[in-house]
Amino acid sequence: MPNLLYLGIAALSGAAMAVQGTLNSVFGKIVGIWESILVVHLVGTVAVLAIMIVMGMNFSGFSKLAQVPWYVYLGGVLNVVIVFTVVSSMPKIGVGNATTAIIVTQILTATLIDCMGVMGMKKYEFHYIDLLGVLLLAIGARILLIE
Repeated sequence: MPNLLYLGIAALSGAAMAVQGTLNSVFGKIVGIWESILVVHLVGTVAVLAIMIVMGMNFSGFSKLAQVPWYVYLGGVLNVVIVFTVVSSMPKIGVGNATTAIIVTQILTATLIDCMGVMGMKKYEFHYIDLLGVLLLAIGARILLIE
C-alpha cells in the first residue's frame, strides 16, 4: 500500500508540473521570462517559509548546511534552468509537446541515475528491458507529437 501512496504523490507531482509550466509560461509572456522566473522563485521561497512556520519547525536543519556537498547546491541552479526551459518551450511547441519531451528525457536520465547509483542514490540493477520501456515511451511520445 505505501508504494501506491508514493506513486500517487509522484503522479500529483506530474500534474502539478504541467500546470506550473503553463502558469509560468503565461507569466513569462506578460512580464518577461527572467522577471517571471525571479518572481516565481520569490513566491516559492515565501510559501516554503510560511509552511515551515505554520508547521512549527525550528529551522535546526540549517545548522547542517556546511555538511552538504558543494554539488548538491546545483539543484537550485537546475531549478532556474528547469523553469527557464519550460517557460521558453511551452509557448512555442505547446504544453503537451513540451511535457512529452520533458518526460521522455526525464525517464532516460532517471534510468541512468538508478543504474549508476549517482550521488549516493540507491543503485538499481539495469535490465535491457528498461531500454524497451523507454523506447516504447518515446514511440508513444512521437505519436502524441504528430500534428
